[in-house]
Amino acid sequence: MATKRKKRPNRRVDLSDRARSLLKTLVEHYVREGQPVGSKALARDSGLDLSAATIRNVLCDLESLGLLSSPHTSAGRVPTVQGYRLFVDNLVSVTPPSIVELERLKSEMGRRESIDDLLESVSGVLSEVTRMAGVVMVPRRDYRSLRRIEFLPLADKRVLAILVINEQEVQNRVIHAAREYSADQLQEAANYLNTLFGGKDLQQVRAALVQEMVQTKERMNDMMQTAIEMADKVFERDTAEGDYVLAGQTNLMNFAELSNLDKLRQLFEAFNQKRDILHLLDECCAARSMQVFIGEESGYHALGDCSVITSPYKVDGQVLGVLGVIGPTRMAYERVIPLVDVTAKMLGMVLNQRD
Repeated sequence: MATKRKKRPNRRVDLSDRARSLLKTLVEHYVREGQPVGSKALARDSGLDLSAATIRNVLCDLESLGLLSSPHTSAGRVPTVQGYRLFVDNLVSVTPPSIVELERLKSEMGRRESIDDLLESVSGVLSEVTRMAGVVMVPRRDYRSLRRIEFLPLADKRVLAILVINEQEVQNRVIHAAREYSADQLQEAANYLNTLFGGKDLQQVRAALVQEMVQTKERMNDMMQTAIEMADKVFERDTAEGDYVLAGQTNLMNFAELSNLDKLRQLFEAFNQKRDILHLLDECCAARSMQVFIGEESGYHALGDCSVITSPYKVDGQVLGVLGVIGPTRMAYERVIPLVDVTAKMLGMVLNQRD
Protein backbone atom coordinates (compact mmCIF):
# COMPACT_ATOMS: atom_id res chain seq x y z
CA MET A 1 0.00 0.00 0.00
CA ALA A 2 2.85 2.41 0.72
CA THR A 3 3.87 4.82 -1.97
CA LYS A 4 6.55 7.46 -2.17
CA ARG A 5 5.72 10.57 -0.14
CA LYS A 6 4.25 13.33 -2.27
CA LYS A 7 5.18 16.83 -1.26
CA ARG A 8 2.36 19.25 -0.64
CA PRO A 9 1.83 21.78 -3.41
CA ASN A 10 3.97 24.80 -2.70
CA ARG A 11 3.02 27.01 -5.64
CA ARG A 12 1.57 30.39 -4.87
CA VAL A 13 -1.88 31.10 -6.25
CA ASP A 14 -2.86 34.77 -6.38
CA LEU A 15 -6.63 35.15 -6.25
CA SER A 16 -8.79 38.23 -6.21
CA ASP A 17 -10.91 38.88 -3.16
CA ARG A 18 -13.95 37.90 -5.20
CA ALA A 19 -12.43 34.59 -6.26
CA ARG A 20 -11.30 33.84 -2.69
CA SER A 21 -14.78 34.57 -1.36
CA LEU A 22 -16.45 32.34 -3.95
CA LEU A 23 -13.98 29.50 -3.36
CA LYS A 24 -14.55 29.71 0.40
CA THR A 25 -18.32 29.69 -0.07
CA LEU A 26 -18.16 26.79 -2.51
CA VAL A 27 -16.03 24.63 -0.20
CA GLU A 28 -18.29 25.31 2.78
CA HIS A 29 -21.42 24.59 0.71
CA TYR A 30 -19.99 21.36 -0.67
CA VAL A 31 -18.85 20.16 2.75
CA ARG A 32 -22.31 20.88 4.13
CA GLU A 33 -24.43 19.44 1.29
CA GLY A 34 -22.18 16.90 -0.40
CA GLN A 35 -23.37 17.86 -3.88
CA PRO A 36 -21.59 19.76 -6.70
CA VAL A 37 -22.17 23.49 -6.30
CA GLY A 38 -23.58 25.61 -9.12
CA SER A 39 -23.55 29.34 -9.78
CA LYS A 40 -27.10 29.86 -8.49
CA ALA A 41 -26.27 28.38 -5.10
CA LEU A 42 -23.13 30.50 -4.91
CA ALA A 43 -25.04 33.65 -5.84
CA ARG A 44 -27.44 32.90 -2.99
CA ASP A 45 -24.85 31.92 -0.37
CA SER A 46 -21.92 34.21 -1.08
CA GLY A 47 -23.63 37.52 -0.32
CA LEU A 48 -21.85 39.07 -3.30
CA ASP A 49 -23.76 41.23 -5.74
CA LEU A 50 -22.70 39.25 -8.80
CA SER A 51 -24.58 37.87 -11.77
CA ALA A 52 -24.68 34.14 -12.43
CA ALA A 53 -22.60 34.73 -15.57
CA THR A 54 -19.86 36.51 -13.63
CA ILE A 55 -19.81 33.72 -11.05
CA ARG A 56 -19.51 31.10 -13.80
CA ASN A 57 -16.51 32.96 -15.24
CA VAL A 58 -14.81 33.00 -11.85
CA LEU A 59 -15.51 29.29 -11.41
CA CYS A 60 -13.94 28.59 -14.80
CA ASP A 61 -10.84 30.49 -13.70
CA LEU A 62 -10.66 28.52 -10.44
CA GLU A 63 -11.03 25.29 -12.36
CA SER A 64 -8.22 26.24 -14.76
CA LEU A 65 -6.00 26.79 -11.70
CA GLY A 66 -6.73 23.23 -10.53
CA LEU A 67 -8.70 24.34 -7.48
CA LEU A 68 -12.07 22.99 -8.66
CA SER A 69 -13.27 20.18 -10.87
CA SER A 70 -16.52 19.48 -12.72
CA PRO A 71 -18.01 16.00 -12.24
CA HIS A 72 -19.24 14.75 -15.59
CA THR A 73 -22.73 14.17 -14.22
CA SER A 74 -23.29 17.75 -13.13
CA ALA A 75 -22.67 21.34 -14.17
CA GLY A 76 -21.69 22.16 -10.59
CA ARG A 77 -18.16 22.12 -9.21
CA VAL A 78 -16.40 20.42 -6.33
CA PRO A 79 -13.09 21.27 -4.61
CA THR A 80 -9.93 19.42 -5.60
CA VAL A 81 -7.18 18.51 -3.13
CA GLN A 82 -5.45 21.75 -4.14
CA GLY A 83 -8.67 23.66 -3.54
CA TYR A 84 -9.06 22.18 -0.08
CA ARG A 85 -5.41 22.96 0.65
CA LEU A 86 -5.79 26.62 -0.25
CA PHE A 87 -8.99 26.75 1.80
CA VAL A 88 -7.35 25.19 4.88
CA ASP A 89 -4.19 27.28 4.67
CA ASN A 90 -5.75 30.65 3.88
CA LEU A 91 -9.55 30.79 4.02
CA VAL A 92 -10.90 28.62 6.79
CA SER A 93 -12.64 30.39 9.70
CA VAL A 94 -12.22 28.07 12.67
CA THR A 95 -15.08 27.50 15.10
CA PRO A 96 -13.96 26.77 18.69
CA PRO A 97 -15.46 23.68 20.35
CA SER A 98 -18.71 24.28 22.15
CA ILE A 99 -19.00 24.33 25.94
CA VAL A 100 -20.83 21.00 25.76
CA GLU A 101 -18.00 19.41 23.76
CA LEU A 102 -15.35 20.75 26.13
CA GLU A 103 -17.23 19.50 29.17
CA ARG A 104 -17.63 16.11 27.54
CA LEU A 105 -13.89 15.88 26.90
CA LYS A 106 -13.06 17.03 30.41
CA SER A 107 -15.49 14.56 31.96
CA GLU A 108 -14.22 11.58 29.96
CA MET A 109 -10.56 12.31 30.63
CA GLY A 110 -11.05 13.05 34.31
CA ARG A 111 -12.58 9.74 35.29
CA ARG A 112 -10.18 7.36 33.52
CA GLU A 113 -7.69 5.74 35.88
CA SER A 114 -5.43 3.82 33.49
CA ILE A 115 -3.57 5.21 30.48
CA ASP A 116 -5.17 2.59 28.22
CA ASP A 117 -8.67 3.60 29.33
CA LEU A 118 -7.79 7.26 28.90
CA LEU A 119 -6.58 6.81 25.33
CA GLU A 120 -9.60 4.71 24.38
CA SER A 121 -11.88 7.33 25.88
CA VAL A 122 -10.22 10.18 23.96
CA SER A 123 -10.35 8.37 20.62
CA GLY A 124 -13.99 7.47 21.30
CA VAL A 125 -15.00 11.04 22.11
CA LEU A 126 -13.23 12.37 18.99
CA SER A 127 -15.12 9.81 16.93
CA GLU A 128 -18.49 10.56 18.49
CA VAL A 129 -18.17 14.33 18.27
CA THR A 130 -16.94 14.38 14.66
CA ARG A 131 -18.84 11.29 13.41
CA MET A 132 -15.56 10.16 11.85
CA ALA A 133 -12.66 8.00 13.06
CA GLY A 134 -10.74 9.13 16.13
CA VAL A 135 -7.12 8.04 16.56
CA VAL A 136 -4.71 8.42 19.47
CA MET A 137 -1.09 7.34 19.27
CA VAL A 138 0.03 5.36 22.32
CA PRO A 139 2.73 7.35 24.18
CA ARG A 140 6.07 6.51 22.66
CA ARG A 141 8.28 4.56 25.04
CA ASP A 142 11.46 5.85 23.44
CA TYR A 143 10.80 9.40 24.57
CA ARG A 144 11.45 8.46 28.18
CA SER A 145 14.71 9.48 29.73
CA LEU A 146 17.16 6.93 31.12
CA ARG A 147 18.40 8.03 34.54
CA ARG A 148 20.40 5.01 35.67
CA ILE A 149 21.04 1.36 34.90
CA GLU A 150 22.38 -1.42 37.13
CA PHE A 151 23.20 -5.09 36.45
CA LEU A 152 23.09 -8.06 38.85
CA PRO A 153 24.34 -11.57 37.92
CA LEU A 154 21.85 -14.43 38.02
CA ALA A 155 22.25 -18.17 37.42
CA ASP A 156 22.49 -19.82 33.98
CA LYS A 157 24.13 -16.88 32.16
CA ARG A 158 21.26 -14.56 33.05
CA VAL A 159 21.60 -10.96 34.16
CA LEU A 160 19.04 -8.77 35.91
CA ALA A 161 18.99 -5.23 34.46
CA ILE A 162 17.45 -2.54 36.66
CA LEU A 163 16.48 0.66 34.85
CA VAL A 164 15.43 3.95 36.42
CA ILE A 165 13.45 6.00 33.89
CA ASN A 166 12.29 9.59 34.32
CA GLU A 167 13.34 9.40 38.00
CA GLN A 168 10.08 7.64 38.89
CA GLU A 169 9.65 4.47 36.86
CA VAL A 170 11.74 1.42 37.74
CA GLN A 171 11.91 -1.53 35.35
CA ASN A 172 13.48 -4.96 35.82
CA ARG A 173 14.53 -6.89 32.73
CA VAL A 174 16.16 -10.33 32.62
CA ILE A 175 18.88 -10.70 29.98
CA HIS A 176 20.07 -14.02 28.59
CA ALA A 177 23.78 -13.36 28.03
CA ALA A 178 26.25 -15.22 25.85
CA ARG A 179 28.44 -16.11 28.85
CA GLU A 180 28.73 -15.74 32.60
CA TYR A 181 29.66 -12.31 34.01
CA SER A 182 30.93 -11.46 37.49
CA ALA A 183 29.36 -8.78 39.65
CA ASP A 184 32.48 -6.61 39.22
CA GLN A 185 32.33 -6.89 35.43
CA LEU A 186 28.67 -5.92 35.41
CA GLN A 187 29.24 -3.01 37.79
CA GLU A 188 32.01 -1.68 35.56
CA ALA A 189 29.75 -2.03 32.50
CA ALA A 190 26.91 -0.21 34.27
CA ASN A 191 29.22 2.64 35.26
CA TYR A 192 30.35 2.97 31.65
CA LEU A 193 26.76 3.05 30.34
CA ASN A 194 25.60 5.52 32.98
CA THR A 195 28.42 7.86 31.99
CA LEU A 196 27.69 7.43 28.28
CA PHE A 197 23.88 7.46 28.26
CA GLY A 198 22.64 8.84 31.59
CA GLY A 199 20.02 11.55 31.13
CA LYS A 200 19.36 10.75 27.46
CA ASP A 201 15.98 9.64 26.15
CA LEU A 202 15.68 6.03 25.08
CA GLN A 203 15.50 6.86 21.39
CA GLN A 204 18.86 8.63 21.64
CA VAL A 205 20.25 5.73 23.66
CA ARG A 206 19.26 3.17 21.06
CA ALA A 207 20.58 5.25 18.15
CA ALA A 208 23.87 5.95 19.95
CA LEU A 209 24.15 2.29 20.90
CA VAL A 210 23.91 1.15 17.27
CA GLN A 211 26.51 3.73 16.26
CA GLU A 212 28.81 2.65 19.08
CA MET A 213 28.55 -1.01 18.04
CA VAL A 214 29.40 -0.18 14.43
CA GLN A 215 32.19 2.36 14.98
CA THR A 216 34.04 0.98 17.98
CA LYS A 217 33.67 -2.79 17.63
CA GLU A 218 37.30 -3.35 16.60
CA ARG A 219 38.80 -1.14 19.31
CA MET A 220 36.50 -2.05 22.22
CA ASN A 221 38.07 -3.63 25.27
CA ASP A 222 36.35 -6.41 27.22
CA MET A 223 34.55 -4.00 29.52
CA MET A 224 33.15 -1.97 26.62
CA GLN A 225 32.08 -5.12 24.79
CA THR A 226 30.29 -6.31 27.92
CA ALA A 227 28.55 -2.95 28.36
CA ILE A 228 27.43 -2.74 24.74
CA GLU A 229 26.19 -6.34 24.71
CA MET A 230 24.19 -5.75 27.89
CA ALA A 231 22.72 -2.48 26.63
CA ASP A 232 21.84 -3.98 23.25
CA LYS A 233 19.81 -6.72 24.90
CA VAL A 234 18.20 -4.32 27.40
CA PHE A 235 16.99 -1.85 24.80
CA GLU A 236 16.12 -4.17 21.92
CA ARG A 237 12.45 -4.22 22.96
CA ASP A 238 12.32 -0.43 22.75
CA THR A 239 12.67 -0.62 18.98
CA ALA A 240 9.36 -2.46 18.72
CA GLU A 241 6.70 -0.83 16.59
CA GLY A 242 4.38 1.52 18.39
CA ASP A 243 0.63 1.40 18.47
CA TYR A 244 -2.45 3.56 18.30
CA VAL A 245 -6.03 3.43 19.52
CA LEU A 246 -8.67 3.79 16.82
CA ALA A 247 -12.41 4.34 17.31
CA GLY A 248 -15.34 4.95 14.99
CA GLN A 249 -13.82 3.59 11.78
CA THR A 250 -17.26 2.25 10.81
CA ASN A 251 -18.48 5.87 10.75
CA LEU A 252 -16.54 6.27 7.51
CA MET A 253 -18.94 3.88 5.79
CA ASN A 254 -21.64 6.55 6.08
CA PHE A 255 -19.86 8.90 3.67
CA ALA A 256 -20.79 8.36 0.02
CA GLU A 257 -17.28 9.16 -1.21
CA LEU A 258 -15.86 6.36 0.96
CA SER A 259 -18.63 3.80 0.48
CA ASN A 260 -17.03 2.03 -2.49
CA LEU A 261 -16.29 -1.53 -1.37
CA ASP A 262 -12.76 -1.57 -2.79
CA LYS A 263 -11.92 1.74 -1.11
CA LEU A 264 -13.36 0.56 2.20
CA ARG A 265 -11.46 -2.72 2.02
CA GLN A 266 -8.16 -0.94 1.40
CA LEU A 267 -8.86 1.56 4.18
CA PHE A 268 -9.76 -1.08 6.75
CA GLU A 269 -6.76 -3.19 5.75
CA ALA A 270 -4.59 -0.16 6.45
CA PHE A 271 -6.22 0.22 9.87
CA ASN A 272 -5.68 -3.46 10.66
CA GLN A 273 -2.08 -3.67 9.45
CA LYS A 274 -1.25 -0.40 11.27
CA ARG A 275 2.22 -0.07 9.74
CA ASP A 276 1.49 2.73 7.27
CA ILE A 277 -0.87 4.60 9.59
CA LEU A 278 1.82 4.46 12.29
CA HIS A 279 4.41 5.72 9.83
CA LEU A 280 2.19 8.70 9.04
CA LEU A 281 1.57 9.35 12.74
CA ASP A 282 5.32 9.14 13.38
CA GLU A 283 5.86 11.83 10.75
CA CYS A 284 3.23 13.98 12.44
CA CYS A 285 4.91 13.35 15.78
CA ALA A 286 8.29 14.42 14.42
CA ALA A 287 6.75 17.63 13.04
CA ARG A 288 5.79 18.64 16.62
CA SER A 289 2.87 20.76 15.41
CA MET A 290 -0.62 20.38 13.98
CA GLN A 291 -0.65 18.57 10.64
CA VAL A 292 -3.37 18.37 7.99
CA PHE A 293 -2.96 15.83 5.19
CA ILE A 294 -5.58 16.10 2.45
CA GLY A 295 -6.18 13.16 0.13
CA GLU A 296 -3.08 12.16 -1.81
CA GLU A 297 -0.86 14.35 0.38
CA SER A 298 -0.60 11.51 2.91
CA GLY A 299 1.36 9.49 0.35
CA TYR A 300 -0.74 6.36 0.94
CA HIS A 301 -3.20 5.05 -1.63
CA ALA A 302 -5.72 3.82 0.92
CA LEU A 303 -5.99 7.36 2.32
CA GLY A 304 -6.40 8.94 -1.10
CA ASP A 305 -9.99 10.04 -0.41
CA CYS A 306 -9.37 10.88 3.25
CA SER A 307 -8.04 13.78 5.26
CA VAL A 308 -5.97 13.22 8.40
CA ILE A 309 -5.78 15.97 11.01
CA THR A 310 -3.41 15.49 13.94
CA SER A 311 -1.99 17.49 16.82
CA PRO A 312 0.77 16.48 19.28
CA TYR A 313 0.19 15.97 22.98
CA LYS A 314 3.04 16.77 25.35
CA VAL A 315 4.24 16.14 28.89
CA ASP A 316 6.75 18.62 30.35
CA GLY A 317 7.18 20.09 26.87
CA GLN A 318 8.14 16.70 25.38
CA VAL A 319 6.00 15.29 22.56
CA LEU A 320 4.74 11.83 23.55
CA GLY A 321 2.48 11.20 20.57
CA VAL A 322 -0.27 12.65 18.42
CA LEU A 323 -4.02 12.33 18.27
CA GLY A 324 -6.43 13.23 15.53
CA VAL A 325 -9.31 12.50 13.21
CA ILE A 326 -9.46 10.53 9.96
CA GLY A 327 -12.37 11.31 7.67
CA PRO A 328 -13.29 12.15 4.10
CA THR A 329 -11.69 15.12 2.37
CA ARG A 330 -15.18 16.61 2.53
CA MET A 331 -15.01 17.40 6.23
CA ALA A 332 -15.81 20.47 8.28
CA TYR A 333 -12.21 21.64 8.71
CA GLU A 334 -13.27 24.80 10.53
CA ARG A 335 -14.71 22.63 13.30
CA VAL A 336 -12.41 19.60 13.33
CA ILE A 337 -9.08 21.48 13.35
CA PRO A 338 -9.70 23.41 16.61
CA LEU A 339 -11.35 20.36 18.20
CA VAL A 340 -8.26 18.20 17.56
CA ASP A 341 -5.99 20.98 18.80
CA VAL A 342 -7.92 21.48 22.06
CA THR A 343 -8.20 17.73 22.69
CA ALA A 344 -4.43 17.31 22.36
CA LYS A 345 -3.80 20.14 24.82
CA MET A 346 -6.31 18.68 27.30
CA LEU A 347 -4.77 15.20 27.07
CA GLY A 348 -1.34 16.68 27.71
CA MET A 349 -2.66 18.50 30.78
CA VAL A 350 -4.20 15.31 32.16
CA LEU A 351 -0.97 13.34 31.61
CA ASN A 352 1.07 16.12 33.23
CA GLN A 353 -1.18 15.98 36.30
CA ARG A 354 -0.77 12.21 36.49
CA ASP A 355 3.00 12.58 36.53
